[in-house]
Formats: sequence, structure tokens, C-alpha cells
Amino acid sequence: MQIKHVLPLLALAGMAFAGYSVVKSNKPMPVAPAVAEPASPSFNAFIAGSGIIEAQSQNVALGSPLARIVQKVVVKVGDAVKQHAPLFYLDDRETQAELAIKNADLDKALAEVEVAKANLQDAQSLYNLVTKVTDVRAISAEEVLKRRNTMLIAKAKLVSAEAQVKQSQANIASVQVTLERLVVRAPIAGDVLQVNIRAGEFAPASAVNTPLLVLGNQDKLHVRVDIDENDAWRFSKANKAVAYLRGNRDFKVDLTLAYLEPYVVPKKSLTGDSTERVDTRVLQAIYTFPRQSFPVYVGQQMDVFIDAPEGDKLK
Repeated sequence: MQIKHVLPLLALAGMAFAGYSVVKSNKPMPVAPAVAEPASPSFNAFIAGSGIIEAQSQNVALGSPLARIVQKVVVKVGDAVKQHAPLFYLDDRETQAELAIKNADLDKALAEVEVAKANLQDAQSLYNLVTKVTDVRAISAEEVLKRRNTMLIAKAKLVSAEAQVKQSQANIASVQVTLERLVVRAPIAGDVLQVNIRAGEFAPASAVNTPLLVLGNQDKLHVRVDIDENDAWRFSKANKAVAYLRGNRDFKVDLTLAYLEPYVVPKKSLTGDSTERVDTRVLQAIYTFPRQSFPVYVGQQMDVFIDAPEGDKLK
């Protein structure tokens, strides 16, 4: 076969392959099945919002009142603690040394009181002697005045010594308050949700992005629902609400409104949706539901739907 016949055949084959490739690439891509079917509410008209589960007491983020090294952490995640129970201890060696100095100052002040009392008693006795003398020629007026002034000075020194004792006691009380602050205690009864501090680490006294310890009362859980400001006018406290567990729509529970925070704030709880706007302002409604209804955890997200019939107005 001559080469002039081969080249047209190769060109036709290339064109056929190109046409086949174009047709095949233009076929629609099959839609991947959803990992979990999205929840579908039974309301005809509704407000949809993302809800995040939080403890009944809200999540209490604890910090350190003083900048110190952590000496010991006495709780772990999942522990149930009572109110005022110790959570972790800060290094108190410096404060204990200061307390020892203050106690020594108090001992010195008490001793000075006893000295002042003895001096006053001595001055009082000497003054009493001259006042009992009936013959004015036996002792000069100057000596009487001198002993009287000595007695008054002794009284003033006793008052000063007693004031020094009170000051020393106040200094000890101040150091004891500092020692008490070095023991970080639970402000409420609840469960330890997070522990982000270890013995030997430095606990700053300033605000931190990650709390040292998170505490919450999980006897009853709340769902904080973000309602878009554009739907806020449609929200009514009397309307029903239902929540679905994200990832399994078979878990469904009716919600009861606990309270409404009537202050529209910038949205902080992000769902991860690529189309989600981060400049949205939201009205936050807090609902409650029985803990035993769901296998849920604090911080988990839920899909919440609130009944909002068309034309309904904010009540």
C-alpha cells in the first residue's frame, strides 16, 4: 500500500477517536449517593437552623486566676464533680514562703504588744505613786508632768502595737486568700468535658483561645439554634420544633423552648457547608430535650426545623 493511501486512513482514524472521546466525556457524571440521607421535616413551612448541643449550664470554660505552674490536676475527662470541688492546683511554694514570713511578723507584733503592756504598767505605777503624794513639796510639778506624759506615751505605743497586730493578721489573711485562689475549684456541679492542662505546664492568667478546663452540667442538654436574621420575623415561641441527629435522621426528638436570646449576633457555629455565609447574623433560640432520648454528646450538631406557617408573625 502506498504512503499516500495510509495518511488519509490515519487521519480518519484520529478523527473517529476524537469524536468518540468527546461523546464519552460529555456524558453526565453519576451523582454519588449521600453518606446519610438528609432530614426532612413534616411541616409544610418551616425555619431551618443548625443547632449545637451544649450543657444545661452552658459550657463553662475555666482559666487560671494567677499565672503559675500547674502543680497537680486531680480530675480527668468524664469525672462528675460537685460544686467547689478542687480541679487542679497551682504551684504554691512562693506563697507558702510568704505566709511563713507573715506569720513571723505576727509573732513579732504580738511580742511587741506584751512589751508595750509592760511599759504602760510600769509608767502607770510610777504615775500613781506621785499622785498619792499629799505633800506638794515632796515632788516637783515637773516630775509629775514628766511621769504623766511617760504614761500617755506608753498608752499610745500599746495602741500602735495592737494596730500592728491587726495589720499582720490582715497580711496573713491576704496571703491565705492567694493560697485559696491557687486551688481552682468547680463553680458548678457537673461533668468534666475537657482537660487541656497538665502538671508542670504554665497556666496563664490572661484569656486563652483554648480553655484550661471545660465543665458542664449534662443532667439536661440544650440545643442552641441559629436562626438566620432573614427568618427571625417568622419565628414564634409558640411554634413546634423538632431536631434530627446529624448523620442519622431516624433519631428524632421534639424540642421544648427553654429561652430566647433576643439579641441578634454574628454567626459563630459553622456547619462546614461550602455555600455557607460567614457574615450572617443570627437570632439564637435555646431548646431543651430529655438526655435519654438521644445518644448525643456536647458539641454535636443537629438539624433543627421550626414550624413557621406562611404569614405567621413574630409573637
